[in-house]
Amino acid sequence: VQLQASGGGLVQAGGYLRVSCAASGRAFSTYRMGWFRQAPGKERGFVAAISRSGAYINYAESVKGRFTISRDNAKNTVYLQMNSLKPEDTAVYCCAAGAQRFDYWGQGTQVTVSS
Repeated sequence: VQLQASGGGLVQAGGYLRVSCAASGRAFSTYRMGWFRQAPGKERGFVAAISRSGAYINYAESVKGRFTISRDNAKNTVYLQMNSLKPEDTAVYCCAAGAQRFDYWGQGTQVTVSS
């Protein structure tokens, strides 16, 4: 499966942004999906994950209550709605897919939050 993230950009602190990840292939609904981010000089970190049906979701503590992950299996797309953005959310956001582990990774999209 190939993954392509989009929707990043520059936003002021307190603002919002939605990033999307489009997947190729017909197996999208069989994969759990996740969002990860990597800030300059830091290791890549987990942001959110969603199960195949969307019934199970989990978030990193740092984004709980502000970010929402969702998916549309008919469109082969997973979304990350980011509200109340903070400068520390600045990072390259990328999506990942896998049946158990995250085996497939896409190119990231840059999100920059100005103070």
